[in-house]
Amino acid sequence: MTDRNRSGNGVSPAKRVDVIVVGAGFGGMYATYKFREMGKNVVSIEAGGDVGGVWYWNRYPGARCDLMSVDYSYGFSPEVEQEWTWSEQFAGQPEILAYANFVADKLDLRKHYLFNTRVVSAVWNEAAKVWRATTDKGEVLEAPYCIMTTGPLSIPKDPDIPGIDKFKGLLLRAQKWPHEPVSFEGKRVGLIGTGSTGIQVVQEVGRKAGELFVFQRTPSFTLPMRNHVIDADYAAEMKRNYRAMREAMRNNPTGGTRPATTRPYFSLPPQQRQQVMEQAWINGGHTFLGSFSDLMTNEEANGQVADFVRDKIGQIVKDPKTAEALKPRGYPIFARRPCLDTDYYETYNLPNVHLVNVKEDPIVEITEKGIRTESGETELDILIFATGYDALTGALLAFDVVGRDGRNLKDKWKSGPRSYLGFMLEGFPNMFAPSGPNGPAALANLITIAEHDVDWIAEMISWMEANGVRTVEPTAEAEDGWMKMVLTMAEKSLIRKANTWWVGANVKGKPQGLTMFIGGFAKYRELCEAAAQNRKANFVFDRPAVTAAA
Repeated sequence: MTDRNRSGNGVSPAKRVDVIVVGAGFGGMYATYKFREMGKNVVSIEAGGDVGGVWYWNRYPGARCDLMSVDYSYGFSPEVEQEWTWSEQFAGQPEILAYANFVADKLDLRKHYLFNTRVVSAVWNEAAKVWRATTDKGEVLEAPYCIMTTGPLSIPKDPDIPGIDKFKGLLLRAQKWPHEPVSFEGKRVGLIGTGSTGIQVVQEVGRKAGELFVFQRTPSFTLPMRNHVIDADYAAEMKRNYRAMREAMRNNPTGGTRPATTRPYFSLPPQQRQQVMEQAWINGGHTFLGSFSDLMTNEEANGQVADFVRDKIGQIVKDPKTAEALKPRGYPIFARRPCLDTDYYETYNLPNVHLVNVKEDPIVEITEKGIRTESGETELDILIFATGYDALTGALLAFDVVGRDGRNLKDKWKSGPRSYLGFMLEGFPNMFAPSGPNGPAALANLITIAEHDVDWIAEMISWMEANGVRTVEPTAEAEDGWMKMVLTMAEKSLIRKANTWWVGANVKGKPQGLTMFIGGFAKYRELCEAAAQNRKANFVFDRPAVTAAA
């Protein structure tokens, strides 16, 4: 790594490298590996103290992936696949973090990272054709390529409730959980947030706390996970068949191994539909989503599946009032993130677990002693926020990203995120954001998406360098066309009918709308390949030599 002086307004030292990678989640780790293996001098930057991304921070009780371990793992390295053995079908946070550390050790990735370091700005220098990244430690890096693997879930969001700073007890945020153990024995614990994270916390803390008060605004649909230990014979079978499974994942709309079907709901008579749903409940996981093809487009079919799950809630929860409050209404099932649980509803049958329905009894403020609702104050020793993230765009908008002609990303995205293929932006040359907000993002397997996007970017860079091309960005027309397609597809989906982080509704003042690609991973991959084959129409390259080679 060589030092070089360059500055648009004075002289400041900069280190010149080939590629800057931001993030040490699974996307960032793979990008770091991929570009290093291409012979690039890579420097990667991570705010946390080690690899793992969201799994480095999310250490809350019950933290677990709701994708099967075979899906939520790398497919690019047969050596990693054969040497690592998963212990459960749905891995918990400690095992996922151990896996990330195993990969980092195996591939010797940490030497490329600046840990405990944040990027405060990334600015394109048009004259030099480099990105200039400045960190909170004062380092300045310059590179022709900048890979923003910041992830869709990395900027925590507190609830919009007055008095957070007043609370004198222990305040915990699920998204930045302490590394040391927390005891709940004999404690009065309050929880705000009943999405996927809140559900996982409830089923763990409810069994341990003196009392647990769950302050619920909007109940989530959650289905049985049916997790189980992976025995040695099954693990050996998976390892023998990883290659075939990875290929199937590439061609699956989910980017994973979950079954998909072309069978619409009403193609079966009522008795058979009921049998399919009962079997899906028994099998657990996301089996429901693979049982019928039209659950996110046919409102009547969606409603009948929702009624089935609401009936199950009523059968499990003994107190009728609590059961009714836990039954989601007013939005389609699976329009919010489909959650998986282990005895979540059963937890409300415990005498020490109390559901506070804040639609009926709204929260007024957080006090020194606890939470005040309209009916009175609940005193607490511990308060837990499980209120999610400024998702999809929050991480990239947390610092200044400035493209050509001084265009700030915050201005470009002031009315909502827009890009081409989900990871390239007009006006921001040589910047790529794998798993970005206009791709399949949270609607498919993120590791499969990240591997695909990084591979596509690497191929583009290889082609550019072989043809004497210094910069690439999408044309305005290509970006407009992509966004029109994404928004047109979204209009057909019931997902847009729920106020969720998928549409930006969990952040006050954030532009709202479903801007994720809902066509499935396999179709997304086809469109990306088509874009690469038609470079002239979709991209702007600097000269020379691009015309003859495109």
